[in-house]
Amino acid sequence: ASVEKTEEELKSEGVQYTKGSFPMVANSRAKANDDTEGIIKILSDKKTDRILGIHIIGPNAGEMIAEGTLGVEYGASAEDIGRTCHAHPTLAEAFKEACMSAYDKPIHF
Repeated sequence: ASVEKTEEELKSEGVQYTKGSFPMVANSRAKANDDTEGIIKILSDKKTDRILGIHIIGPNAGEMIAEGTLGVEYGASAEDIGRTCHAHPTLAEAFKEACMSAYDKPIHF
């Protein structure tokens, strides 16, 4: 599942961006479900941290992308989502960790 720009599009447009990612193998719920294949990638503006693109491959991607779509629609930064509380243990925690990776570093990887 994805929303907005890809890395290729940002590169071709000359946009400076940062990339954060988090592998599902490091997510507690994915481990408990024995479904750890996949990754979440967040692309954000290098200066403003505004989210420019989100790409999710893995379990529950079709539902998790909704949080990303909401963030993009309202101009959220990776830090905005990274600082938002996410329940534990959930697959959505991986989304938070990917956002944290984009602006700083993930906690659990």
